Amino acid sequence: MMTQLAGTAVLRREGAGDAPLVVLLHGIGSRGASWQALIAALDPRFPVLAWDAPGYGASAPLTVPPTPAAYAARLAAILDAVAPRPVLLAGHSLGALFAAAFAARWPARVLAVALISPAAGYRVPAGAALPPGVQARIDDLARLGPAAFAAARAPRLLHRPERHPALLAQVRDTMASIAPAGYADAVHALGAGDLLADAPHIAAPTLVAVGAEDAVTPPAGARALFAALSRGLRLVELPDTGHALPQEAPAKLAALLAELASCR
Repeated sequence: MMTQLAGTAVLRREGAGDAPLVVLLHGIGSRGASWQALIAALDPRFPVLAWDAPGYGASAPLTVPPTPAAYAARLAAILDAVAPRPVLLAGHSLGALFAAAFAARWPARVLAVALISPAAGYRVPAGAALPPGVQARIDDLARLGPAAFAAARAPRLLHRPERHPALLAQVRDTMASIAPAGYADAVHALGAGDLLADAPHIAAPTLVAVGAEDAVTPPAGARALFAALSRGLRLVELPDTGHALPQEAPAKLAALLAELASCR
């Protein structure tokens, strides 16, 4: 069920008993709906919240400069309304930057963290220009339009996309639905991000998962992140998968999240 919380569109599923709320933060070219296969695979006792990030879908954009900390503050406002207990927080790609920023700043609100296909960020100082390759994301979207932009970029997110035409179409169509202004803010947050700086300040047990064939955020980055964590619990490299782990390996990720929820 989609609803609005703190000016943000969120996909919510109710759970049962005292299972922790699982909070899912999508990547830069995605939406909350990209987690649907994982949500379906996750034990129904877990309540779930998956946002459309600020500026995506029906979510209001940020009103402050876009940094991972700013997205984390929006998440804090959402959880003020729905989460009296610590949550299991999972972020994919750019969402991993937001999850780490939240966990580092609000440690008492986090039971455990999953950083999936994590984007490291580019450590761009406030007010400085983005690196050319990062700025090109914004420029390409403006030049091509969302549909052609998605058609060009989506195949890179999957391992052997030709073997998964339905999944490729799903990833492409989701990417084509992004709003240029929201995407531009997210690119600036990616530029400002520094995942390795936040990693030592995450007090909760942390899982890192990455596709062994990920060409966007390769396994070497996940290994460096795991080494920087203060409570690294497990590093998992999933074989025969690329960057879009929530869509490529939803059942495996769901099992990892359920295992993570039992850790204290």
